Amino acid sequence: MTSRHGTSESAATPSQRPDSLLPRRRTVVKAAAATAVLAGPLVAALPARAAEAPVFLHGLASGDPLPDGVLLWTRVTPTAEAAPGSGLGPDTEVSWVVARDKALTDVVSRGTTTATAASDHTVKADVRGLAPATDYWFRFSAGGVDSPVARTRTAPAADAAVTGLRFGVVSCANWEAGYFSSYRHLAARGDLDAWLHLGDYIYEYGTGQYGTRGAVVRQTAPAHEILTLADYRTRHGKYKTDPDLQALHSKAPVIAIWDDHEFANDTWSGGAENHTEGAEGAWSARQAAAKQAYFEWMPVRPAIAGTTYRRLRFGKLADLSLLDLRSFRSQQVGVGKGAVDDPDRTITGRAQLDWLKAGLKASDTAWRLVGNSVMISPFVIGSLSADLFKPLAKLLGLPQDGLGLNTDQWDGYTDDRRELLAHLRANAIRNTVFLTGDIHMAWANDVPVDAGTYPLSASAATEFVVTSVTSDNLDDIVKVPEGTLTAVASPVIRAANRHVHFVDTDRHGYGVLDLTADRAQMDYYVVSDRTNPAATSSWWRSYRTRTGTQKVERTYDPV
Repeated sequence: MTSRHGTSESAATPSQRPDSLLPRRRTVVKAAAATAVLAGPLVAALPARAAEAPVFLHGLASGDPLPDGVLLWTRVTPTAEAAPGSGLGPDTEVSWVVARDKALTDVVSRGTTTATAASDHTVKADVRGLAPATDYWFRFSAGGVDSPVARTRTAPAADAAVTGLRFGVVSCANWEAGYFSSYRHLAARGDLDAWLHLGDYIYEYGTGQYGTRGAVVRQTAPAHEILTLADYRTRHGKYKTDPDLQALHSKAPVIAIWDDHEFANDTWSGGAENHTEGAEGAWSARQAAAKQAYFEWMPVRPAIAGTTYRRLRFGKLADLSLLDLRSFRSQQVGVGKGAVDDPDRTITGRAQLDWLKAGLKASDTAWRLVGNSVMISPFVIGSLSADLFKPLAKLLGLPQDGLGLNTDQWDGYTDDRRELLAHLRANAIRNTVFLTGDIHMAWANDVPVDAGTYPLSASAATEFVVTSVTSDNLDDIVKVPEGTLTAVASPVIRAANRHVHFVDTDRHGYGVLDLTADRAQMDYYVVSDRTNPAATSSWWRSYRTRTGTQKVERTYDPV
């Protein structure tokens, strides 16, 4: 696990879908105990020469760009038996080189590190001394074998007058539900400063246990639900063999946060819906295993051990506050259990909420972006006038700003949300944009201070939610043609949620966020068929927020 580094500003202290659509617990599966079972599928896929020389089977990646550096990552397979999660394989010296050109002739930095079984033969190099806002290429080598060459890019200088930034935005990639074509299409663009992964990079379920429209498109590994450190390492390793994911990692740095499925469904600080204490071991051990594997396998520079909340800056144009909404949250409650408005319950934890508020207030950039794993905008099923609804809600123990359908998102922790939005309003903090995943739908929302009286009440921020890369959305669950449910559901949702400008319940794809001083625009793209590895991509809709408005509006062309 890497430690806090350099000028990356960090903390000083330490899925979204309606409840009725959540997958329920299956029969508890037994984790495979034999290392050979974990290693077998990958060993079979290795070329014969892997027994004699190291190979780079899991691609290269970079992440968390700074003005003077970036974090580089790879995983070396030193011998055939040293599969992810195996715990086998010798210590292996790995060298890296960074250059200004793809041919690696204009070298600016180089070094060596050691890949060991203790870190699952993953390695990271936190390279510094680079120039801001600059493309670089890098490569790893081990035992006389070179990896492919990958591109990365540093962030602009902190005081730079940046005219524009462009980020890919993705979430929710279930291996068994289809192919990662969204990653391939983002990689092909060639114009990204970085890409944001907003959670559910992997899924924890066993084969066939999570939504795939009733048919497993391609089987994950291990086949059982992941519980142990070896399991989580194996699952991460499987995902990193995907060619489309490798392609995107090789073209631009990733900025990632986790959500629940990097652990188990509906994770909270003391457990998860998809965890049976005792029968599946202790939650503390499972959580620790998931976090260790995540930091081994992801090019993420944690601000403090065991969490992903941190802040990155991109010149004077934007800063990006990245949240961890799983490590510190209170347990979820169901609607009617009387606790969603309880000020003692939290989704962020006190330290993280204070850090977020302080960072937003102190920000001097044109835009304040928040990487947010679950939707902050209220999602209600109906409304009454405020003078009638709020007393009733208090009596019934419901959120006083609406009947929340999904208490795993901010709707289940309304006191934290009220405090944060009140802070934005009280301090006249403008241009805050929440970037969100998890709910397997695309949304463009104003974030109202009081949803019950909106649009008469103010909007404190805006929110762009991206749909899933492959994970089931509504049409998949009901098994109807794509677009069927959106045509029906979208008008109903918008009628009950006047702050929602756009919702698409059915399609899979990704977003491209384009920033200028004048506006933040999200272009929504969809893929033709998640089950087709050659799926095409097309622009679907675009929404933007203009500076100073705290409101979303439709625009009719992508950037």
